[in-house]
Amino acid sequence: MFLKLQFLLFLAASSGLDAFVPKSAIKAQSALRLYSEGSETTAPALSTPVTTTAAATTNNNVVKFRRDYPKALDLIGNTPLCDITAICKPKNPGTRILGKCEFFNPGYSMKDRIIKNIFEQAEASGELKPGMTVVAASSGNTGCSVALMCAIKGYKAIVITNAKCSEEKCASIRAYGAELLISEKGQDYMQMELDMAAEDPSLYSVNQYNNLDNPGAHYQSTGPEIWAQTHGEITNFVAAGSTGGTISGIGGFLKSQNPNVHVTLADPRGSIFANFKATGVVKKGTPFLVEGVGKENIPGAMNFAVIDDTLTVTDKDAFTMCRTIASNTGLMVGGSSGLNAHAAAKLAEESEEPLTIVTMLCDLGVKYLSKVYNEEYLEEHDLK
Repeated sequence: MFLKLQFLLFLAASSGLDAFVPKSAIKAQSALRLYSEGSETTAPALSTPVTTTAAATTNNNVVKFRRDYPKALDLIGNTPLCDITAICKPKNPGTRILGKCEFFNPGYSMKDRIIKNIFEQAEASGELKPGMTVVAASSGNTGCSVALMCAIKGYKAIVITNAKCSEEKCASIRAYGAELLISEKGQDYMQMELDMAAEDPSLYSVNQYNNLDNPGAHYQSTGPEIWAQTHGEITNFVAAGSTGGTISGIGGFLKSQNPNVHVTLADPRGSIFANFKATGVVKKGTPFLVEGVGKENIPGAMNFAVIDDTLTVTDKDAFTMCRTIASNTGLMVGGSSGLNAHAAAKLAEESEEPLTIVTMLCDLGVKYLSKVYNEEYLEEHDLK
């Protein structure tokens, strides 16, 4: 490309055809001259300067500096809030739907937040020590985050999931160097984690479903971020639950700032949460396909007191919304995000009043290419 540029400029200079040289070539050549080696012109200053720390003194007594750049751990949190109102037609034109883009975390999901907090609290208390192996049961994303965190911090990891976990998430877990166990039919993968840790003191159990450092992470980080990003104008928060940490932590924080913020639990059809919220009775659930949300039991990390109402969403509606988000906003998200967005869209389409709705875009759609975005899978499960 550079040789082609030089050739065009040579022809122009030698033949007097400057007017026929592409403006892009002239602009590129100008940039090359501007920042060529030895030029007195310097590059523009960074909007956020890279910090430096004194590193050493040379023989000439000139102090050298080491520039400090962020590492993967520093990339967790502070995710953007994106306008996704284009996914529907709100009844009130003043309504906005905003998606919290959690796929900007290094593990491509919001679960990075809870694992960072759980690890830090466990290390501070002495429960998690160097040389230990971390064991975690997960429907997928928490397992990826555990594997990522162990890679960063130098722990060994064992992740237990079930056959429902997508091929992409399984591959991600292994890529970080973790051992992956897939439960067999009839086995409770969550109980497997607890049993393994009880039998072996060298294992640290994450126990995300009952660990209050799970909702604590969202209370301390995600909730304050959403409040600040909406300038306190949020009226509605919509999220599904699995461990319950996301909706409990974020919902709890938002209500601490404004008790009138309305919190809606989006629940996949087949999960027991919606019925439990309405009746207080634990009813047997039925199978569903959306990963990472819904449950057949009530986790200790779930606080139903912060939930105002529930909306039940079918697998088909959740998966269809994923494709709607992709084709209307350019964002590619997973099934749980589609479920959340479908519930948020329903609120927007029914409200006479202008709403500022925030929902969670939990993870990246690339983790579900074999399912949500696979035509054969959709046809096989009657989801088109």
